[in-house]
Amino acid sequence: MPFVNVHWYEGRTDEQKAEIAKRIEDALVEIAGAAPEHCWVKFEDTKKTDLIIPEVRPE
Repeated sequence: MPFVNVHWYEGRTDEQKAEIAKRIEDALVEIAGAAPEHCWVKFEDTKKTDLIIPEVRPE
């Protein structure tokens, strides 16, 4: 069973998430031969203030 976990910043609508989930499902069905009923997509919305990304320092 394919399980896709999408981590991103919050702010997308339910309609946008549904469309993205459908496209991911379609790709899994078409390319990987997965059954649609076995394709799971989970969205994890994160506030920008909840994610700390260290500064990239030049070498």
